[in-house]
Amino acid sequence: MSTGTIKLLRKIGIAEGASFLILLLIAMPLKYYFGMPLAVKYTGSAHGFLFVAYVGLAYYAKEVYNWPFKRFLLAFVSAWLPLGTFFFDGRLKIEEKRIEAGLQ
Repeated sequence: MSTGTIKLLRKIGIAEGASFLILLLIAMPLKYYFGMPLAVKYTGSAHGFLFVAYVGLAYYAKEVYNWPFKRFLLAFVSAWLPLGTFFFDGRLKIEEKRIEAGLQ
């Protein structure tokens, strides 16, 4: 079994998590404290795209790797929490290594 989907999910997850932190910690203060609404507009758009891509790819991974629905739900919830996708990435890394070793 190939690990390509998990590798892509990990990359998108890191990008999604980073965009979420940039939105919360940089763009929103720029908007509300310094009157720069374009920071949220562009960062929010990028984050929204990455969020949808992450959740869609997590569902695709659920189908490809025959994950239980609970694992997909954990991926979905992790995208809603700051730093969540970074923690979920640890699980994905373990899963990736298991597949590469032929244990899955």
